Amino acid sequence: MTRPRIALVGTLDTKGDEYGYLRECVERAGGSALLIDAGVRGMPTAVPDITRDEIAEAAGTCIRDLQAAGDRAAALEAMGRGAGTVLTDLVGRAECDGVLCAGGSGGTAVAVAALRALPFGFPKLIVSTQAPSAAGLLAGGSDVLLMSPVSDIAGLNRVTRTVLCNAAAAIVGTARSTVPVAAERELVFATMLGLTTAGVTMAARRVQESGYEVVTFHATGEGGRAMEGMLGPMATSGMLDLTTVEIADEIVGGAKSAGAGRLRGAGGLGLPQVVSTGGTDMVRFGPKASIPSRFTDRVFHSHSDIVTLMRTTPEECYRIGVTIGERLSESTGPTALMVPARGSSELAVQGGAFHDPEADTALMEGIDDSTSGPAVDVTVLDTHINDPDFASEAADRLLTMLGG
Repeated sequence: MTRPRIALVGTLDTKGDEYGYLRECVERAGGSALLIDAGVRGMPTAVPDITRDEIAEAAGTCIRDLQAAGDRAAALEAMGRGAGTVLTDLVGRAECDGVLCAGGSGGTAVAVAALRALPFGFPKLIVSTQAPSAAGLLAGGSDVLLMSPVSDIAGLNRVTRTVLCNAAAAIVGTARSTVPVAAERELVFATMLGLTTAGVTMAARRVQESGYEVVTFHATGEGGRAMEGMLGPMATSGMLDLTTVEIADEIVGGAKSAGAGRLRGAGGLGLPQVVSTGGTDMVRFGPKASIPSRFTDRVFHSHSDIVTLMRTTPEECYRIGVTIGERLSESTGPTALMVPARGSSELAVQGGAFHDPEADTALMEGIDDSTSGPAVDVTVLDTHINDPDFASEAADRLLTMLGG
């Protein structure tokens, strides 16, 4: 291929020397660099190809106004937004093959906002002293690569030169090797949790054998947000949303909520969806020491050294059921809600640590009291969620909706 064009986005008032070196590294690695200035305060110490004035204009403002306001956080937000707009335009015109950003807290704030606007699969890399914070901000649908600079990015020395040179080589190599993946089959999204894996795997296999491609998301909060956000951009045909545990975390206050957008994506797009109550018998926390004191008298199960599960009460299950029913009732496409009467996870079956018929009944009452509209078909099956019969029924319901 021709020399890949790599956009270098940074605050050139504080990182001009470093970006000048990055430009050299990109050229040596076989790429062509496009330097973009997203700085606000001082004068740039490297000559950009796209100026800060152009970036601010793309954000609907101007540099002078951002400087006069004296609000650094607001200025960084605007420059990140403007950089995202400019990059999206460059990518849309096939004038950019990859993006590389490097910086501290300010540069990382701009980079996260800018790169989050770019499509899945497009090469993008951030070298950041704030990598853990950036990872948290990017969680839920972004495939940005993060690299630690080891030392601060403050001047050129044997450490920063090595890291920046490696980063340049990485983004050029990624841009060279990126090959579009053919979309040969219609796409179906599924949700899974370790304690619903058996049932979801069987259902997904049945859907795949019928000619669809299934992408499974781990219902960890980030996974649910990613799934909801990618439904439209990935042109998904349907949802096998059997694991809605993130709703329980949202309602009760667990550590792995996917936010208020959960269970709204497919319905808003009018996509066929089969939904179940997988994992709603639990709320997730980190290690036992991280559990809020208000929950000390509850029933817990240690899933691992870093994950502790808590059984949801009847009152909580009712609220979870109401939330599920209300959100599915907003659906504009065919929706089937399948409730496994004998347990929504491996732990909730008879003899399991979370077996609680009263709580399960409350969940169903909440669903009944809140579900309305012709789009939602609620079915209670006399099985647990990992039963082969449940998996087959869920898959067949979705396949019928999809016309297969």
